[in-house]
Amino acid sequence: MAGVLLVTGGARGIGAETCRRAVEKGYAVAVNYRKDKSAADRVVGEIINKGGCAFAVQADVGVEADIIRMFNDVTSQLGPITALVNSAGVGGTQNRVDKFNAETLELLMQINVVGTMLCCREAAKRMSTANGGQGGSIVNVTSMAATIGGRPGNSAYAASKAAVDAFSVGFAKEVGAEGIRVNTVRPGVTLTDMTSAVRDNEDIRKGIESTIAMNRTAQPEEMAAPIMWLLSDEASFISGARLDASGGGFLINASTSGK
Repeated sequence: MAGVLLVTGGARGIGAETCRRAVEKGYAVAVNYRKDKSAADRVVGEIINKGGCAFAVQADVGVEADIIRMFNDVTSQLGPITALVNSAGVGGTQNRVDKFNAETLELLMQINVVGTMLCCREAAKRMSTANGGQGGSIVNVTSMAATIGGRPGNSAYAASKAAVDAFSVGFAKEVGAEGIRVNTVRPGVTLTDMTSAVRDNEDIRKGIESTIAMNRTAQPEEMAAPIMWLLSDEASFISGARLDASGGGFLINASTSGK
């Protein structure tokens, strides 16, 4: 067995695809969910039906006590955690800066930034060879929004993901000599429940696709593949990296660039 993997936000989207691929690689998988138990149970059922080992674990990554309980539950059920994927997150409310609401911003940062940091803290406590652990690998899922400030109305979301990018680089340096690798994957626009407005509206989707070099959006499995590679021994000397899974990056069309 490859080890024990915890995937936050593992019930849907990129997280769910990561769980499915992880079992193929021999991991025992903890599928985290906040509210949608039925979705988490479906992922677990698929894994078990294929002969894998998995269980669903409820926790709100915006709540510190939930995070601590989740890590303890996973250790109790599956053994020491050797891999962590922080995929849980929220998109927040699409707003211009002059329409910001403090409460909404606090919730966004609490889940996307503080929650990710606390999950990394709990993982480091258990993985670090300095603490008697066996080492491990962590992948934080951020966003290409962090590199361009987000699309119109999404600057707060972009800021939350940029914060995790910066944190991950510093975290990797702190624990690099303790057997822990830390990297991020920065997805471009990926068709999941979080981006349902894009996924379910052809006009919006085509407009966004015209700004992507490959002229299309991504599927969740196209993000799960690089995540799993970064977790693997094939990436054994890669830490502190930010991998752009962007379809070639943001493209300004000549027709709209003023040229």
